[in-house]
Amino acid sequence: MSTLTLRQEPPERLDLLHVNPLSLRGLSEAEAARLPVGTSRHGLTLGDCFTLALDGSEDLVIEGGSSRLDRVGASLSGGRIRVVGDVGQRLGAGMQSGSVVVTGSAGPFAGSGATGGTITVEGDAGDHAGGAVYAAKAGLDGATLVIHGSAGDYLGDRMRRGLILVGRAGAHAGARMIAGTIAATSLGDHPGYGMRRGTILTGAVGALAPSFVETGTHDLVFLRLLARSLRPLSPTHADLAAGALKRYSGDLATLGKGELWVAAA
Repeated sequence: MSTLTLRQEPPERLDLLHVNPLSLRGLSEAEAARLPVGTSRHGLTLGDCFTLALDGSEDLVIEGGSSRLDRVGASLSGGRIRVVGDVGQRLGAGMQSGSVVVTGSAGPFAGSGATGGTITVEGDAGDHAGGAVYAAKAGLDGATLVIHGSAGDYLGDRMRRGLILVGRAGAHAGARMIAGTIAATSLGDHPGYGMRRGTILTGAVGALAPSFVETGTHDLVFLRLLARSLRPLSPTHADLAAGALKRYSGDLATLGKGELWVAAA
């Protein structure tokens, strides 16, 4: 297991796009220490901010987190990363496979554009988790994003494929959703605003857009299969899928093939 130990709070935001188990595996500690990670003209390197202990394995632990650690696990194509602490924006962005676990909280745009693998945030996540960055065509695109705490607004904005599990989330969860599944214990106002397809499952919800229409309660095989697939990740969400649910169809202002499932009172 390779370890990077943060010496102190970084003096600037750090871009860890190229710091992952596969990229470090072929480098000596001296070579890895020279990797550029700074985002200003000061030219900070990995060795300026971290103490390195590399063994060439596919497991990387970052000891000591910071909200200034951006793009941790971004474009990861294998291996495992564990961060003991917080991270900044775009956690696991564009990730293809492998796993990233953060014991603290994450900034905005966690999992944006991720096509595979599993991203787990044991704390909270910022706005646009699983959502599209500016000018991007899609947000989460096939990966699994698990947030044990709460998420901000616009969770899964323009989500295309994959699964998002979250405790609570703010307003506009699943906005402009193309496809995929979002499961939450509660959501804020106007979930699914502008969604075309996809499934949103929640235990409680705020105000709904008038372009969502209730279609009654249903006992579908799909819901049983969904509950079965969620159980290894979260028994709470699995129980929600297996319980009594009301279905809303929408957003009828767009394609209207999405569905919102809300726990029945």
